[in-house]
Amino acid sequence: MCGFIGFFDTRENKEVIVERMMDRVVHRGPDMGGKYIDAHCGLGFRRLSILDLSEAGAQPLYSEDGNKILVFNGEIYNYTEIREDLMAKGYKFKSNTDSEVLIHGYDEYGEALVNKLRGMFAFCIWDKVEQKVFAARDNFGIKPFYFYEYEYNGQKALMIASEIKAFLDHPSFEKEVNKKALKPYLTFQYSAQPDETFFKGVKRLKPGHYFTYQNGEMNIQKYWEVDFNDQHKTLEENIADIRAVIDDSVKMHKQSDVPVGSFLSGGVDSSYITERLMPDKTFSIGFAEDTFDETTHAEDLSNILNIENIKRTIDADDCLGMLPTIQYHMDEPQSNPSTMPLYFLSKLVKDNDVTVVLSGEGADEIFGGYEWYGLDEGQKKLKKLPNFILKPAASLAKHLPNFRGKTTLLRAGRPVEETFIGQALVFEEDEAKDILNSDYQQSRSVKDITDKVYSLVQGKDDVTKKQFLDIKLFMAGDILQKADKMSMAHSLELRVPFLDKEVMKVGEQIGSEQKITNGTTKYVLRKAAEKSLPEEWFKRKKKGFPVPIKLWFQEEKYYQFVKEYFQADYVDQFFDREKINQLLDDHYQGVVNNARKIYTVLVFLVWYKRYFIDEAA
Repeated sequence: MCGFIGFFDTRENKEVIVERMMDRVVHRGPDMGGKYIDAHCGLGFRRLSILDLSEAGAQPLYSEDGNKILVFNGEIYNYTEIREDLMAKGYKFKSNTDSEVLIHGYDEYGEALVNKLRGMFAFCIWDKVEQKVFAARDNFGIKPFYFYEYEYNGQKALMIASEIKAFLDHPSFEKEVNKKALKPYLTFQYSAQPDETFFKGVKRLKPGHYFTYQNGEMNIQKYWEVDFNDQHKTLEENIADIRAVIDDSVKMHKQSDVPVGSFLSGGVDSSYITERLMPDKTFSIGFAEDTFDETTHAEDLSNILNIENIKRTIDADDCLGMLPTIQYHMDEPQSNPSTMPLYFLSKLVKDNDVTVVLSGEGADEIFGGYEWYGLDEGQKKLKKLPNFILKPAASLAKHLPNFRGKTTLLRAGRPVEETFIGQALVFEEDEAKDILNSDYQQSRSVKDITDKVYSLVQGKDDVTKKQFLDIKLFMAGDILQKADKMSMAHSLELRVPFLDKEVMKVGEQIGSEQKITNGTTKYVLRKAAEKSLPEEWFKRKKKGFPVPIKLWFQEEKYYQFVKEYFQADYVDQFFDREKINQLLDDHYQGVVNNARKIYTVLVFLVWYKRYFIDEAA
């Protein structure tokens, strides 16, 4: 895993800019760096050595004729079979890296190369003869890819990077808050618009897409899409398929010339991956507050498997003290509280001389692991009512003040497209608008964002619709962003065996009734794990990564920490100062639990200060 930067314009003295941009992402690749510069292009690369630790694996990498130049972040797990095909066609390889497969593969297969790849990747190939850029991002969006179009000397130009912060060191980058980003963020807790970021003009290449850029023209194409299509196999057949494909994926994902460990919580996902991998070390993080600590479960399973478990306990001082650094590494505001412990968990791994770690992200989205995919008891009861009673009641409730059971009634009596936006719903849309200044109230509505996704799964059942939405929004915009940025902050490669396109093929073919069965989430995956794990682990309900922010913001020390941000001079650009401070005071006094709302506003202000005030100082 590594980091790259690049820009395509005709300016002179590119080398200084390339070096500065590379320095911004040095944490992604501290082992070595390289660059390529010509009259129309500047590329930079920082390497974290995983496969073939020799100089032969250095980048940028060149085609045999020297006319094409590659920078690449990620891993291609099936590179050996592609390599064999290319060698049979006469291509010569100088290293044992997966990178060479991309540069020779593009020569041989052209843009169709992306369909052959199994892995996590973001890469760019510059053809200096055609003066053409070809760039691609993996199926799920495990690896980040950002781009920014601008003009130089009256001509269209482009810059690219693994992280947005690299653009800060390019003289043509105009740093400005994207006014379209803040209102949706307050609802979703992350930058939820696939084609927008918090920096005006900065775009992200969507998962499963590639682009070409030539003569100032950007052409973006989709090459892959999730396709849930129940094949009506028996439970036993699906269990066998899951076990076989997970074993294969873990085998692929453990390829490395450096030590490999695993994250381990008390849940079935990381436990199953750990048991299949059997690493030398597992790593766990917990909080001083007992009810927020799962490290005992992780330690117990490690002992059963005879694996060393290394764990650490963290507290509010740790987390809030590092919040500016965490948000700097995130590039954009992201108020999923679990980002904080993930930062410290990644540091724990790296401090113990492990460079690659496997983790359980993606299992919930593929195999139906979230409780909100099913119906709670209240919804089940209401669903028994005739539609001519239930639907009008829900329509009426939508316009009434809050009352006990309102949310349950709305979810039971309205289509999933109107009630489900993903894991988080921090501020209702009207609430977000109420605390924002007018300049930041004009943006896409929540419905505008979710409708584009739901339109791709019309006619599917509700569980499938929810899974698809989470894969496209929550997983791509939240889960995988923090997984990449928090691990790479510590020069750690995080791999996700569930997010493998072969695993996805199996998950796509399983019907919802085997994913959610009698109220049990991830039922078919749990049954597959049953043959590998003790009962306590494969049956344990999902807990997530709970963080005690509710308690912290009721303590004087941390109340004052937030208050300092909420009273800052720059607050008035974005928020109604009085209203956000009222949210804080009401929570501190125990009137209402506003912890998630407070944290979401706080994270934005911390991010803004770090990038627009501290950065300028």
